Amino acid sequence: MLETSARLLELLSLLQTPRVWTGADLAERLGVDTRTIRRDIDKLRNLGYPVHAVAGAAGYRLGAGTKLPPLLLNDDEAVAVVLGLRTAAGGTITGIEESSLRALAKLEQILPARLRHRASALQAATLSVPAGTPSVDANVLTTIAAAIRDHEQLRFDYHTHDGTEIRRAAEPHRLVHTGRHWYLVGWDVEKQDWRTYRVDRLRPRIPNGPRFTSREAPEIDLTGWVSRGVSTAPYRYQARITLEVSAAVAADRIPPTVGVIEAIDEGHCLLHTGSNSLDEIAVYTGLFGFGFHVHEPPELIDHLRALAGRVTAAIAPRHDAPGSADRPPG
Repeated sequence: MLETSARLLELLSLLQTPRVWTGADLAERLGVDTRTIRRDIDKLRNLGYPVHAVAGAAGYRLGAGTKLPPLLLNDDEAVAVVLGLRTAAGGTITGIEESSLRALAKLEQILPARLRHRASALQAATLSVPAGTPSVDANVLTTIAAAIRDHEQLRFDYHTHDGTEIRRAAEPHRLVHTGRHWYLVGWDVEKQDWRTYRVDRLRPRIPNGPRFTSREAPEIDLTGWVSRGVSTAPYRYQARITLEVSAAVAADRIPPTVGVIEAIDEGHCLLHTGSNSLDEIAVYTGLFGFGFHVHEPPELIDHLRALAGRVTAAIAPRHDAPGSADRPPG
């Protein structure tokens, strides 16, 4: 049988899992009777842990309280938190770097040596490629998230892609991160339609607007909807191109902000992309390093034919070039 202090820690570890535990289940796991479990639950409550009794289930679960009590992490969870904090300390969300470093220092101070070595080995073996994109203020993200949670209209100033500043009001629905940018998906009150906004171009105006009733999302696959919206819809030319590789291979080379990938079979996939420049699409696609076939737009097909002709002519032998005339043997 576990000693009281060790048993309390084990009990707390069990309660931190997202499920309802009956008194009998806990008693069986800890090797005690249900009366002891009730006493231990009371001790945890006195220590500030919000252990709730679940009506109808005759069980217990750990809920949210007015303050944050100490948490118990297993080995894998602790390593994951350390790596996450190290990443956040140099990440793309402005304002959390210092907080991440403080939390990391606290955690590493009490981390067992074996876990510290695991985390250090993973960190040393990993290189991060700079995102090269604007960072996002953490306060802006939390403000948007709170408006989504509370179903309150979000009023904000917004810089469009051409630098114009406009004022908008939207019913915020979800935040979407594409790996390069944060986007807000919301119902534009003025346009009466769904819109996507780059969060790094957005500055909330406080207080929020009135509460609203949630609408049905524009699509079930909201990340795909955002990807299509930011990679094709805003542009003059919208291209549909078959790539002679699998969708998995293509996804490794093409970020979601560039285009949407649809699997065809094990060796082919379809790319939907867009640009205001035919040259940009032609050059970008040509540099993928694998075969492709353009279906549309027709302007891109004609542009590629002309480009291929110029490239072929540039490498063909020219008899009128200096030094190309026949020379007598000698």
